[in-house]
Amino acid sequence: MRAAGSAVLSLVLGLSVLGAVQVPAQAAGRCGDHPWCDTSLSPDRRADLLLAELTLDEKVGLLGGDSLRDTGKPSDQTHTGIQDGVPRLDVPTINYSDGPVGPRQGRSIGLPAPIALAAGFDPALAARFGTVAASEAKLKGNDVVYAPTVDIVRTPRAGRTFETFGEDTYLTTRLGVSWIQGAQSTGVIANVKHFVGNNQEGEEPTGGELSSLSPLGIPFRGARYLQDAIIDERTLRETYLPQFEAAVKEAKVGTVMCAYNRVNSEFACQNRTLLEDVLRKDWGFQGYTIGDYLALHSTAGGLNNGLDFEPWPPIGYQPALIRTALALGRVSERTIDLHVHRMLRTWFAYGVFDRAAFRDDDSRIDRVADGAVAQRVAEQGATLLRNQGGVLPLSSSVRSIAVIGRSSTEFIAGGGSGSVEAFEVHSILDGIRQRAGSGVKVTYDDGSDPARAAAVARAADVAVVVVRDQYGEGADRGCLSLQCPRRHGDQDALVEAVAAGQPRTVALVQSGGVSLLPWRDKVAAVLQVWYPGAYGGPAVARVLFGDVDPGGRLPVTIPDAESQLPTAVSPARYPGAGPLGLRTQYDEGIFVGYRWYDRQGLRPAYPFGFGLSYTTFRMSGLSVERRDTGATVSATVTNTGSRTGYAVPQLYLGLPSQRGVEQPRSALKGFRKVQLAPGASTRVTFSLDERALSYWDATSDRWRVGPGCASVTVGSSSRSAELRGTLPVGGGRC
Repeated sequence: MRAAGSAVLSLVLGLSVLGAVQVPAQAAGRCGDHPWCDTSLSPDRRADLLLAELTLDEKVGLLGGDSLRDTGKPSDQTHTGIQDGVPRLDVPTINYSDGPVGPRQGRSIGLPAPIALAAGFDPALAARFGTVAASEAKLKGNDVVYAPTVDIVRTPRAGRTFETFGEDTYLTTRLGVSWIQGAQSTGVIANVKHFVGNNQEGEEPTGGELSSLSPLGIPFRGARYLQDAIIDERTLRETYLPQFEAAVKEAKVGTVMCAYNRVNSEFACQNRTLLEDVLRKDWGFQGYTIGDYLALHSTAGGLNNGLDFEPWPPIGYQPALIRTALALGRVSERTIDLHVHRMLRTWFAYGVFDRAAFRDDDSRIDRVADGAVAQRVAEQGATLLRNQGGVLPLSSSVRSIAVIGRSSTEFIAGGGSGSVEAFEVHSILDGIRQRAGSGVKVTYDDGSDPARAAAVARAADVAVVVVRDQYGEGADRGCLSLQCPRRHGDQDALVEAVAAGQPRTVALVQSGGVSLLPWRDKVAAVLQVWYPGAYGGPAVARVLFGDVDPGGRLPVTIPDAESQLPTAVSPARYPGAGPLGLRTQYDEGIFVGYRWYDRQGLRPAYPFGFGLSYTTFRMSGLSVERRDTGATVSATVTNTGSRTGYAVPQLYLGLPSQRGVEQPRSALKGFRKVQLAPGASTRVTFSLDERALSYWDATSDRWRVGPGCASVTVGSSSRSAELRGTLPVGGGRC
């Protein structure tokens, strides 16, 4: 018997080595003891096994959200949504969190607005930002974080401009991919949003005075809930879809949120062309789609056209409505299975079953480390627009500083899903006081009386006047002036009064996007610090005193006047045509942002990509080489000044126009951020693939390289041209 047993054991071991006998690899987390817990199986196979055991009621129950918060939790510590699991089969409950600026569940570190991150022009920093936002959501017990927002700034009046990465598709794509990769490295699933054409909130009859009261807002014209974005195929493919495509193909994002608005007359959350044909068939998306809150308009429309999950409170995906749709034959059980399978597959693929539940305990958040990231983002995004007479950085000879403006004491965050409450706030006033030290007198005036503020400024060596705008989900800004909304007073008059009393005036602009700066030539310096977050104080102070070079470059064009905006051409473009402005024509096509200014020959106040340093740079040695189906462009950047600083060389291409297909004069196709010591040089290289040289040919419904000669520009903004070259494309000649 012993010999026989040994023989059998040897046989089993031998077959095991050969792979004939497989021992199931059980999940170590909360999956339980079920066939689908074998981690050696593919996510699809595991989903198949589990789906087969679910009852119809259980499957229907997974399609809609169930609540906002856990029983017994304080009201200020709610999740953004909860999707109850199936305890009978150990299907876990899934918790969802807002997250473009970190979680709104209780308090968080208080990251800068994403537009500030965009100004940093640094994908590696975007990954760190995503890691912090997702890890804080994770430590509050969440499985999915609603971010990043990659909608393009079509009009800077849009209420959620602060939540985006700006007006350029390429910049948004590169930052969005890195953000998602950083977030998902924590084990949390990212949710890229809002798919697609969600480029306005709607105008309020009050001129934007109510936009901060509620994420819902009270829009009057062009409201996002019903607005119909009429976008041609080329414009969709080249401007509004690439960042989502890269999120799927490169970053492997787990979930996609569809938008409130209609796209070409179909609501985005039941738009089969977008959700099935483009997202899944064209791009191969294998995750699941999530509706924006209250964005679904039809039970059968959502189920039959690609919406997998509707968060709480489900309007169309209430179990009773789904049951009715099934009974009437409007939806098949096979369709229900498809949506549930997509969710299960995603949870298996991203390890949700195979780990313990994330514990809600934000005392474990590393506030020191996260605060350091928040401060670095603010420093790297600070964008110096003007610096006459070298007033910045502040020199050691400055013995007194007047800080003017109530917003120097405030923590400013955009309204809605990007509105967070910080653990602690380090204000700009506090930051300046602490950095200045005991040897420098810092006085403060809230700016409510411009004449008094001017007198305070006049008595100091330097005045720092701090102004702000206000962006928020739910409503667009009534105008781009600092007078919108009016509750913050006449800030333009304040700046002019202070500048008249003190020629060494520095204007700090806390902006969620774009505000007109009519006084820009009357002040010595303008520093755009965006919404710099809870650590904005020390960050801004370090930039003012020259401890760090201002690292920011504009991710949006600042116009000279609102009439220059591409959407200012007609109400049909914005907010929309008709009595309620619900039909918005995107007939400017791909000419959004700086492309529009170039096409029309308009001179903005400050162009896209612009930003000054405390040192100077020279670019030289342009090389353009055609390689296979793409090309390589390289150049040398040299610090010609006396200080260490940041250069952001940018590559723009002007592809050759084809018959009936107009191309922009230039479009961003590459950028690098480099820090150089005085006299140091570095070689920067930009790799261009075939896609970078292509346009969307609507006739053949594909990407195509048109023959001709492309212009190549390497410079420091969309309007600079330090280096010029040419590149033959599509068999053309130069």
